[in-house]
Amino acid sequence: MTREKALAAVQKKVKNANLIKHMLATEAILAALARRLGGDPDEWALAGLLHDIDVELTGGDMARHSKEGAELLRGMGLSQDIVQAVLTHNEAHGVPQVGLLDRALFCADPLTGLIAAVAMVRPDRISGMTAASVLKRFKEKRFAAGANREHISRCQEWLGLDLEEFVSLGVGAMQEIASDLGL
Repeated sequence: MTREKALAAVQKKVKNANLIKHMLATEAILAALARRLGGDPDEWALAGLLHDIDVELTGGDMARHSKEGAELLRGMGLSQDIVQAVLTHNEAHGVPQVGLLDRALFCADPLTGLIAAVAMVRPDRISGMTAASVLKRFKEKRFAAGANREHISRCQEWLGLDLEEFVSLGVGAMQEIASDLGL
């Protein structure tokens, strides 16, 4: 599937502009991670772009979210690696993250929210942001409380990246598409 077709599918199924921005940010981070870790940037980017395609369809029901998304993507002809990564990014199903793409999506998904939240409280938004400014807020559990720090921190064990390097990669990826993200 081309990126254009994937984006069209997202725009057809997802109406919430902020959710689409989250999916674009996840796409950017996963492409950067693929380049750093030796994955396929196009495949990993598609996983990031499509990972929450079913959120509105499932009404945010975590018992259904990602199961329906995985089935939808399977029906669209996407690779088993993408389908598996989408399924396992929601730990509510108890399906373990085994592959590198599974683990990259699991770690990157909450990172996008933390970076976006930090950008929103900065006068220059994401421009000029560094990993240090994100890591400072990382320690504040009540700041962007929905960004699961435990999931983000697994980058060290699962991806072989220390937290600062992972956050820096995420910030850089999101800076590249700042105008698309409204940041």
